Amino acid sequence: MEENPLDRFRHSRSFNDVMAVDAGHALHPPPLKKIRKSAMSEALFTNGRLKAVQEDENEVAEVVIVCEPEGATLMMGGLHPRGSLYERPVNIDTAKAQHAGFREVLRAQGVRVLTVREILAFGVEERMGARVELEELAAGTLTYKLADGHKEADLTEADRHYVSDAYKREVVGAMSTSQLIEICLINPTVTLLPSYRDTGLTASYTFEPLSNLVYTRDQQVTTCKGIVMGRLRSAQRQKEVELMSYCFRKLGLPIAGRIAEPGFLEGGDFFPMGQDLALVGVGLRSNVEACQQLMDRDLLGTRRLGVVRDDFDRDQDRMHLDCVFSVLGEGCCIILETIMGEASATRRLVDEYVRDDTTGKYSLAREGVEFSAFMRGEGYAIIPIKHEHQLAYACNVLNLGKGRIISVHAPSARQIVQHPAFKGDVQVIDFSSVTSMYGSVHCASQVVRRVPRRFVQEQQNGMSDDGTN
Repeated sequence: MEENPLDRFRHSRSFNDVMAVDAGHALHPPPLKKIRKSAMSEALFTNGRLKAVQEDENEVAEVVIVCEPEGATLMMGGLHPRGSLYERPVNIDTAKAQHAGFREVLRAQGVRVLTVREILAFGVEERMGARVELEELAAGTLTYKLADGHKEADLTEADRHYVSDAYKREVVGAMSTSQLIEICLINPTVTLLPSYRDTGLTASYTFEPLSNLVYTRDQQVTTCKGIVMGRLRSAQRQKEVELMSYCFRKLGLPIAGRIAEPGFLEGGDFFPMGQDLALVGVGLRSNVEACQQLMDRDLLGTRRLGVVRDDFDRDQDRMHLDCVFSVLGEGCCIILETIMGEASATRRLVDEYVRDDTTGKYSLAREGVEFSAFMRGEGYAIIPIKHEHQLAYACNVLNLGKGRIISVHAPSARQIVQHPAFKGDVQVIDFSSVTSMYGSVHCASQVVRRVPRRFVQEQQNGMSDDGTN
């Protein structure tokens, strides 16, 4: 019997997770007996379907989207690591195995883990609508063109068909699900040269692979208001935003807004700190124009925005805010020690904007506050991270909520658990081949759903079985 190409997806845990989210369910929601029309249901559901929401980095993560480092995209990126925005050469087999281990660690903590490939594959064999949508996506990323110096008028009438959109759709319509997915990820261009023999045409190929899609943090941010699609600074990565938008639409997760030119926003620069505060780093990647759009379009859902300015450093090793900072738990964070203090030559400065309750507009309240002083003013104890540890991705940790931290760096993990302000625990994993591509576990994950703490507290404080107090 011929093997169904989706069998390798269907038997995976990620495929089952996609099925559950597609059905509008959560994996391990708080034990709320019944959700009525209330602030809770409005915050967690839209038209009866699951909503993306992330109010605080320390709330329990329920749904995380990742992208497996495999296939032609990674192979192509590995051909020239520097030109692909990688830090160093990468071993694909090792990276794939380490990423699979990362996903299992997330699932062991009760997180639903959705992979990009399996979102794209979901329903394609069973539902013609899903098949047609994926074919349309693939056709939009596949380009046929004639070689320079040639035009369609030079071809025979029969050969003109083979450079047409009709022929492209015929080709795409015959492809397997895995072929369609691969096309979406490599963005191929087929250049055709008349040969006047054999089949009449000779093809050559160029590609724009999404070799950095393993870092699903950056294409969007998830705020109190939902998913906001970003705008990536690097030319190699700009096509990633539309692919991730397609995935969210397929999952039924609403997109609250998009950053437009001249704004740039990358998810590694964003930290949700509760309903009162969000932080956005600006500098090498994200910019102030994107922050202004977040405020003007009410895409944050917070009373305040802290814009963390990287005015003096702007180094690739510290390209995003999550390269130098992370939230570990209630009142506890880590910061790279060399950027701390007014005397630091690479210090970060915070501009604080506050939303007016009457007009809904944000205005500048404070300007140029040194970052570590700002965080202490917010009530955070700071665990300083050494420069050499930061280069080994010590700051780029993933908080699964309630102080459950995943790290790739054992020495800093020891430092964290020994600090009196830290009340959680740290699990260290080997991610060395994935970090070859210039990012770690925070970069390689997009948390699209955390149940807001206030609803958990509401239930714990006496909500009855019928959803009333």
